Amino acid sequence: MLIEILKSKILRAETTDSRMDYEGSLAIDQDLMDIVGMLPYEKILVGNITNGKRFETYAIPAERGSKTFSVRGAAAHLGNVGDLLVIMSFAQMTEDEAKNAKPKTITLAERNTKIVKSTNID
Repeated sequence: MLIEILKSKILRAETTDSRMDYEGSLAIDQDLMDIVGMLPYEKILVGNITNGKRFETYAIPAERGSKTFSVRGAAAHLGNVGDLLVIMSFAQMTEDEAKNAKPKTITLAERNTKIVKSTNID
């Protein structure tokens, strides 16, 4: 039996852009994706801390160092510039694998320019 376990999390990411005229996705600074091990086009669950809404989409890489978090397509109706997000990706694994799994997480501040907390980052 496989179960889903948290693999990656970016907490308190501030939305920098919201574009309805784009196919659904969330553009994330590639450097930040790399830190938590999130892959381009990986399925993600996004919770909007500001308004309480949640949605699933996929991550696309934004320019390295840009600190971008751009909500796009239909998901743009669920968030505005300045909203705080929690972005999570999951992995399927056996129960034995899950017992030793440790998610890579970062918590951001200061308009995505500062990592104030990290867990399981090499």
